[in-house]
Amino acid sequence: MFQIITSGGWLMLPIILCSIAVIGISVERFWTLNPKKIAPKHQLGQVWSWIQDKELDVAKLKRLRGSSSLGRILAAGLSNSRHGRDVMKDSIEEAASEVVHDLERYLGALGTIAAIAPLLGLLGTVIGMIKVFTALNLMGAGNAQVLAGGISEALITTAAGLTVAIPAMIAHRFFVRRVDSLVVLMEQESVKLVDALHSERRVDLKDA
Repeated sequence: MFQIITSGGWLMLPIILCSIAVIGISVERFWTLNPKKIAPKHQLGQVWSWIQDKELDVAKLKRLRGSSSLGRILAAGLSNSRHGRDVMKDSIEEAASEVVHDLERYLGALGTIAAIAPLLGLLGTVIGMIKVFTALNLMGAGNAQVLAGGISEALITTAAGLTVAIPAMIAHRFFVRRVDSLVVLMEQESVKLVDALHSERRVDLKDA
């Protein structure tokens, strides 16, 4: 394996670094973008029961804000619900934009790696073929070792670049799709809360 890597030339180093980054980002995002942690199924029901039982106080609101991404959005809306529907919606949208930004963290880097890894492989291919044609020009077709080295470098970097790019692209599409699903889910839950409170003029928060 080490011999294959060294045969690919110096461009194998950035390709290997890209592969390490893909693995690290994929593991981190898979752990972070857990639907059960981002948007717990029964969280809205719990919040509504607090409101109905007049148990929603500053302490519960703080706990809600720190419990999950959905809780952070709902807490932002509840904090401003007494100012009317429009203000509540604006607060939810502002909190949601921050949450979405956090959910999309590192996905741009993953997409960039998926795009540049084949280009690094292609660059290695070009460099390898330049070596082949230079050897042909200087030594003729008799030096098989030099020719084989250039062709090997060209093929190895291409294969390595594609090996990194394909999983990176799959992971990027998977996580983008998961983020989109979570955003839709949180939007639906937020709309339910706004609609449920629309007939209420305010939600009183008891002092902690």
